[in-house]
This record gives sequence, structure tokens and C-alpha cells, in this order.
Amino acid sequence: MPTIEPVTPPPKLHAFTGYGIELEYMLVDRDTLATRPIADVLLTDRNGDIANEVAHDELAWSNELVRHVVELKTNGPATTLDGLEDNFHADLVAINGLLEPHGACLLPTAMHPLFEPDRETVLWPFGQNEIYAAYNRIFDCRGHGWSNLQSMHINLPFADDAEFTRLHAAIRVVLPLIPALSAASPFEQGRSTGWMDTRLRYYRDNQREVPEISGQVIPEAVASIDDYHAQILQPMYRAIAPFDCDGVLVDDWLNSRAAIARFERQTIEIRIIDLQECPAADLTIARAVVALIKRLYDGEIVDFDRQQAFDHSELADLLFECARYGGAARIDHSDWLKAFGLTQPMTAAHAWRTMLQRGWLGSDPDGHLGMILQQGTLAERILRRTGNEPGPAAIISAYRELAQCLGENRLFQPGS
Repeated sequence: MPTIEPVTPPPKLHAFTGYGIELEYMLVDRDTLATRPIADVLLTDRNGDIANEVAHDELAWSNELVRHVVELKTNGPATTLDGLEDNFHADLVAINGLLEPHGACLLPTAMHPLFEPDRETVLWPFGQNEIYAAYNRIFDCRGHGWSNLQSMHINLPFADDAEFTRLHAAIRVVLPLIPALSAASPFEQGRSTGWMDTRLRYYRDNQREVPEISGQVIPEAVASIDDYHAQILQPMYRAIAPFDCDGVLVDDWLNSRAAIARFERQTIEIRIIDLQECPAADLTIARAVVALIKRLYDGEIVDFDRQQAFDHSELADLLFECARYGGAARIDHSDWLKAFGLTQPMTAAHAWRTMLQRGWLGSDPDGHLGMILQQGTLAERILRRTGNEPGPAAIISAYRELAQCLGENRLFQPGS
């Protein structure tokens, strides 16, 4: 979903000189974990009026479509990803303090495990909500794919056409492997779905009435910004037109591929990373993903022409293999393996571990990345705690622990 925000002239940042991070959280009852549609108590401006976005020093707080979700994001581009987890954690502690008198708190992970969208969805009624109203009229936002999916977005800048094209190519190659690192949504309405990244399955399907919006989720290879408009944006705008007579949705954020161009910011936004249990885990994943993208952008692993040659349909098959099985997903895409110097089929977790050992993912000073690759994605760790067919009590117990992880900024251990 797009965030309704003022359009300001973007800074002319070159690739990898600035970063934008967005994290979305559910507001829930502290005891029952039922959703609480009270995000407006957090989003008041200096005059006491309810706002869509409120600045808090290095970060900003905003709403995302429904009244039971709040988003935290960098307030403008950050010069480095290092240390951002501390900024996010400090604001999350502050928000939990504001929610405490209401008997509420924040819940991490990418999907609420017990949420019933038909009964519990409450759309955001304040401010500039004409965009959200249009989405609801066309797609009916009372569904998991709209009101129950929390993610981390990473925005990476580009300064010109050449940087855009190289960055887009590098991101495409990395996208399929991301769920094997970040999957954090194994439940839907109290049942194990058989997917580690159920959120991504809904992300793929929730706008199927207009399939041009999501395409095959992995974006097509493009040769320039003009080519991006011709291949991706213009077909999407033509397809939505019969449903959107007022043209409210004709903007680049309508695109729901795994990574989308945000031309008003001059960034490419990666959108498929499940929210983790705490900012320390989120930023660990962000740093690993960005480090790998940069090596591809610089041509250190595989050259640009070879990156462009990957078929987006085949990359999408790999993406959803990783979404279903997490780190246990089997990679047997020979061209992808050869591009990364991998000589035989292997699990996605093994591929990530190999890249970490080769130094392609940057440093891991806290050992968080190593722990995730050793013990599994958050979804896999949650299922080891609850079992594959847990009752509501076991699910609530595990997710209370996850809420504590958020408050303490620590990773979830399946045996703790």
C-alpha cells in the first residue's frame, strides 16, 4: 500500500549514499493480543489534530490504510544503516508507553496469527483518505492481503538513468532469495498455512482483478527509466483506468511488484521483506540484502548483462519456493546458481551461508545474521516453538514472547 505523503523535491543522492527504512506494526490488546484500532492516539500533530504522518526527530510515524497499524520510518534518507535499530527501538518503546494506558501494545511479525479480517478490519478514516477509499472500493480491503500484512521496506536511491537501470537489475537478482532470510508469517486465523511467508502469498494475489498491478511480482528487466514506464507503469495505468474513473490511483506506488520505482523520491523500494521480531533483526536483514545488492551493482559477482538476462518468470518461481519453504527451499535454478559461483543445487539457507562466508553480506558483529541462518527464519523458529498444529493458547504464548522481543530488541529463540 502507498503511504499518503507530501511530495517534496528529492535529494540528488547517488546509489548507496542514503537509505530509507519503513517498519509496520499492529496495535493489539496487551492481554488477549486482539487488534486495537487506535492508531490515531499516536498520530496527533502539534495542534492536537489527527494527522497521517507525524515527525519524531530522526523518524516519522504514519498510518498505513487501517486503524490498527502504525508505520515507523526514517524521516528522510539516513546516511548509513548502522545504528538505525537503536533509533527505531527507542521510538517503539515510546509508543508502547503511549499505548499502555489504553491496555494496548505493539505486535511484531508480518501477519497477526489470529486476526479475522472480515470482523476486525477498521479502515483509517482521517485525513487524505481518498486513495485508501479507492483501493477499498475496487479491491475490498477486508482481507489478509490488505489489513494483515506488515513489512519492512528498503528505499535505495539513484541519481540518474544509468544508476536506476543498474540498481534495478541488481535488486531483481536478489529478490527471490529474500524470503529464505525474512519469512515471518506462518499462520493465518490460528492455522499453520504450510507457507513460511504467507504474507507474500497474499501480496501476490490480493489484486488479481487487475493482474498488471503485481505482474509476476518479480519485476521485468528494463533498459532505462523510459523503458520502465513503457513496460510496467503504462500497462498498469491502462488496466486500472476502468476501475478508477477519477484517476486517483495513477501513480508509481500503484505498482505492487516486489520492488518498485518511487520517482518522486528517486528511489527503488524493496517491499517483500517480512517484518521481524525486533529492529535488531530487521536491520540485520536490511544490511545483508543491501550489501549483496551493492556487490551486484558494482559487478563484483556477476556482470550487468547477465543480471538483465534472468527471466522474471523463472525468478518468480524461485521467489515463491523460498516463500513457501523459507531457508529449506531448494535452489536448482542452474543459471542463478552459476551466476553466484555455486556448483550444485542447495537449500536457500546454504546459499545465504555461503555468501556470508565469502564476505558478500558485510560484517555480522552481533552474530544475528549467523543465528538466523543457523536456526532458521523467524517463521521456522516460531513453528519449532508452537508445533505445526498449535491451539490458540500456544500461539498466544509464542506471540507474547515476540512482543517482549520487540520491547527488548532481542531475537526470538525457539527454545527460550
